[in-house]
Order: sequence, then structure tokens, then C-alpha cells
Amino acid sequence: MENSLTQMQTIGSEQLEARIVTVKVLLDSELEYYEVAKDNETGEHYLHFVYMHKHIAGGGEEETFHQLMPIDSDDVLGFIFGEQAYTYPDNWKRSFLRNGPDGFYIWFDPSHEEEHQEDEAIARELMLKLQQFRQGGKIDSDSVRKLLEDLDQT
Repeated sequence: MENSLTQMQTIGSEQLEARIVTVKVLLDSELEYYEVAKDNETGEHYLHFVYMHKHIAGGGEEETFHQLMPIDSDDVLGFIFGEQAYTYPDNWKRSFLRNGPDGFYIWFDPSHEEEHQEDEAIARELMLKLQQFRQGGKIDSDSVRKLLEDLDQT
């Protein structure tokens, strides 16, 4: 698809608004909004998530964020008939568009965030093992070898 949004790196908000139409609203609450949307130009479908953020420290100023995740026809049916979960962030595992401060949408890949969280968990586990080793007070070669083996297994 020549004009597919999935092939563009940045998309202007006006361009996106002109192309996307609501197929079905899934949830409309005070702070969150979900809908299945369609790109009129290509026929591609998206799960559209909007959330309102209130800056408490900034005098209660409200800011609205939009995210659009491409979905296939099976997902469209699953969302419309309520058979498939769609809430953010649990069900947003694919790359999706999100708006930025300059009026453009850019692609975000959440898999990098998952990898980062996994790396942080491993780092915490390694730090804990090192702290326990220090607190144990044994620094003989057998204790160090056992520590290194434990770290390798992590």
C-alpha cells in the first residue's frame, strides 16, 4: 500500500485526522477513550486510544494523548464483538503511532520497553547477589567461584 501510514516515519496530526474515521467506539470514559478506527485512504484499521492527563503541579492543565495501533481484520472483529482485550499498555505489544508535542505522530516500538524492563530486573537480581556476597564476608576462592557461577546462571 503506497499511502499506508505504516510506511511513513512521521505523520502530521491534520493529515491523520483527515484520513481516520471511527468504526466503533469501544470505551468512552472521563479519562480514556478507545475506538476501532479506519484509514479511509487505505482501508487499514487501527485501535485508537486517547487518554487525558492532568498536570496537577501545573495548575490542573489538561493534555490529551493519542495512540493508534495497526490491527488486522481478526482483531477488528475481536474488538468489535468484545472478544478481545484492548486496554493500554497490557494489550499494546506491537508498534503504534503516538502523538508528540510538535503536532506529529511517530512510531513507537513497545518491545524495546519490555527488553529494558527485563534488563533492569536482571540488574536488580545481580546487585542483590553481590550485596549478599559482601554481607556474607567470605572472600575465599571457592566463595568467589560460587558467586561467579550464580551470576552466570542469572
